[in-house]
Amino acid sequence: MSKRLKDNINSSYFEAANSLTSKKARHRIVAYVESYDDIYFWRTVLSEFENDKRYFEVMLPSKVNLTRGKKSVLMNFLEGEPLGRDMIACVDADYDYLMQGRTAQSRRVLESPYVFHTYVYAIENYQCYAPSLHNVCVSVTLNDHRIFDFRDYFQQFSEALFPLFVWSIMVYRNGNYPKFSITDFNRIADPGGFNVQNPDASIANVRRKVRTKINDLQRQYPDAKEEYLATKDDIKALGVTPQTTYLYIQGHHLFDTVVSPILSKVCNLLRQERQNEIYHASAHKTQKRNEMSCYENSLQDIKVMLKKNSGYMASEQFRRVQEDVRAYLDSL
Repeated sequence: MSKRLKDNINSSYFEAANSLTSKKARHRIVAYVESYDDIYFWRTVLSEFENDKRYFEVMLPSKVNLTRGKKSVLMNFLEGEPLGRDMIACVDADYDYLMQGRTAQSRRVLESPYVFHTYVYAIENYQCYAPSLHNVCVSVTLNDHRIFDFRDYFQQFSEALFPLFVWSIMVYRNGNYPKFSITDFNRIADPGGFNVQNPDASIANVRRKVRTKINDLQRQYPDAKEEYLATKDDIKALGVTPQTTYLYIQGHHLFDTVVSPILSKVCNLLRQERQNEIYHASAHKTQKRNEMSCYENSLQDIKVMLKKNSGYMASEQFRRVQEDVRAYLDSL
């Protein structure tokens, strides 16, 4: 069976299933996502739009062969006739949003009214939304003492990376990415040796690496100034600012290499602080032991709580995703 025919059958199946239900029954819209981790995020996006007339079912693109990933999701929707009434695709933006149609995949993501993307690179970037990270620390340690300014740190981190990020988008847009890949960028975007008491040192380390790489790129592309400035203006118009660059770099790198290690060090200090309070406040050994046991049994895993973080719902980027869904539903 051809892929086009299979897609049309899938579409017809959901349309037929909806048409056979009672007129009073809620209309089902299937939302295909890339991976298991994406299900909870897109459920968070779509829940607001459910009512007594419609609901969403968020799922992977195939229950048969367990295929996952962006290409699998897009192939279900974008080969053949455009689909939309009963099925939508929800994907990470990656660089496709900032590529602005310069590749076939970018055009598919941006031009189909039935494909929704994150605007930021991936759902992990939302989970690492800086203004919400203190709350993650509280959920992990049950200690609400603000010992670290996440907003300020990630603003400085972003400002340090922004000039090189412009280069990254530029070379991907013009096809020169083998000479400066996302992997290359990630190596530079690793703060390395982060210290809670002296976070400025890690920012200085990033700035140093950025300057070195930019000097190298300027030697390779001596005539790229105009293209660079045009790219910078363009991505700023798309919502990328020097203060929010961290939201647009590769999500897994941000989550695993940057944010998780920082949270780990901050949370360790918060745990120690709470444990010291218990130790000094306890009247006797039994009370101390019981209180310490109660506290330690209440602690949570950092990465688990980071994945459950929904503080990003206050972000401008998340509101743009919601606006896209609202516009789509209004058009039905």
